[in-house]
Amino acid sequence: MKIMTTLAALAAIFMGGSAHAQSIYPIDRAEILAGSRFDFKVELPSMIAASDIKVTINGLEQSAAFGKSADYIARDDDKDQSALLLRDVVLDKAGSYTIDVTAGAFTKSVTWNVYDTGPRKAKNVILFIGDGMSLSHRVAARLLSKGIKEGKSNGKLAMDDMPSMALVGTAGTDSIITDSANSASAYTTGHKSATNALGVYADRTRDVFDDPKVETLTSLVKRKHNLAVGIVTNTEIEDATPAAMVAHTRRRAAYDEIVAQMFAAKPDVILGGGAANFLPQAAATSKRRDDIDYITKFKDAGYLFVTTAGELKATADRAETTKLLGLFTPGNMDGVLDRKFLKGGGVKKYPEQPDLTDQVQAALDVLSRNDNGFVLMVESGMIDKYAHLLDMDRAVYDVIMLDNAVKLAKQWAARRGDDTLILVVSDHSHPNSLIGTINDDMSTETNLPLRERISVYDKAGFPNYPAPDADGYPSRVDVSRRLAIMSASLPDHYETLRPKLDGPFEPTQKGEAPNTFTANEKYRNAPGAMLRLGNLPAMMGASVHSGEDVILTATGPGSDRVRGQMDNTDVFRVMVDALGLGVK
Repeated sequence: MKIMTTLAALAAIFMGGSAHAQSIYPIDRAEILAGSRFDFKVELPSMIAASDIKVTINGLEQSAAFGKSADYIARDDDKDQSALLLRDVVLDKAGSYTIDVTAGAFTKSVTWNVYDTGPRKAKNVILFIGDGMSLSHRVAARLLSKGIKEGKSNGKLAMDDMPSMALVGTAGTDSIITDSANSASAYTTGHKSATNALGVYADRTRDVFDDPKVETLTSLVKRKHNLAVGIVTNTEIEDATPAAMVAHTRRRAAYDEIVAQMFAAKPDVILGGGAANFLPQAAATSKRRDDIDYITKFKDAGYLFVTTAGELKATADRAETTKLLGLFTPGNMDGVLDRKFLKGGGVKKYPEQPDLTDQVQAALDVLSRNDNGFVLMVESGMIDKYAHLLDMDRAVYDVIMLDNAVKLAKQWAARRGDDTLILVVSDHSHPNSLIGTINDDMSTETNLPLRERISVYDKAGFPNYPAPDADGYPSRVDVSRRLAIMSASLPDHYETLRPKLDGPFEPTQKGEAPNTFTANEKYRNAPGAMLRLGNLPAMMGASVHSGEDVILTATGPGSDRVRGQMDNTDVFRVMVDALGLGVK
């Protein structure tokens, strides 16, 4: 790689063109909120003396444009490559900015669009994220929770019954396929990033905590309007999507450090799983690598701490509660299909986990006590986890749960008047499609080949799930005509076409060769099971994300900006515009 880079640079010089600086952060075509903070970095491909480096912004020397000079790094990352770095830059004036870098024979230019906002329209913003939620998930949730007759749905999802809708592109700086870290980070910072990165531009250094930072929505609303901030999820609270509200690292798996960053940011409400990384390493369920007890630290900082659904409601109901930390499981929480019906997963060990609607209600109760308003991010995160595992039944039930939380928020907002912007979106999609129905009575003996149980076109008909309960959930998934949702990305696995009633599907197991996976032998002898060879590399033990656009729906003040096809960074812009965060 070094040889190819050198040859490319030499070729450019000898052909009469200018060689290029390696990278400038923020990147070309970055959209930057006026008055927000970000780090500026220039990475050069070789060692270059400080006196030979010139940086201008719209023709002005960078020290004049930024009000301070960048630090010169002779050997960036202890290698023969120089850099300039300037932390906490602010550009207050909206407009187009051209950044020109000249360093010896190397030149590079990027342009930034710095934008402001109009006056504040919304007192509150609620961002719902269905992690990994695809269009087929939304359609399946509608079919199960509302029913269908003669081709017409018997009702709409709350998330679909909104006046504004758009398609949202999700690609990152390094790939057309994103992960939850950089995709959620685009929503919470307005900047693109790379796979696994949160709140930073991923630079070339080995240190995963020194990358150029960009300001998060949490920091902005606290700094500019003194708003309350809430983070709600049913995954680990340190996981990528909730972490995007506070974190700055290009390693999303750095859970210990993300907990520390969450403590530094101090959102007012923090509800989810992930207690294992809050507890000192001596604790039985701890996953920390040190002796810090972050639960005690949060308590000392004025947070009330809860661990069960009952404690959550009782504590949130208290008028004096303004800081709330709820950690209900050591790891991810269980999805609604297990909690409410099958009692699989971790429900027996942790039977008092709250529903996402319980968490949202508690968050609204606490956050609304701030007279200045609030921002609340709510993630139904297990949709993604189940989609990776090809466990479509559990994923769809968690979409219904998300929709119940959206309905609750819409009703809450309607009682207050039109002061709350509500958005519902996925951070990325999964390559799933609803192709028909599966006709199978779940008998232990069947002679019908697996593929012949799938009915398409007119043979598909309509599924025969029981009528949903008051919350939109059919009482059974093991019916004789089930939805056939298929993934286009598959590891080797034993296909059964049947819901997994004893616990979430585990399609693969570790292979004999290092870093490989094979079909899980647990399902080999299931009735009618068929070994299905995958289309993914052997290193992948689960289904993967896809690059399709996702659906964004919105209602409330500022939702008129949601239309057509947008980029994921535009979702941030919709929120900051509604909150008037770009007004001096």
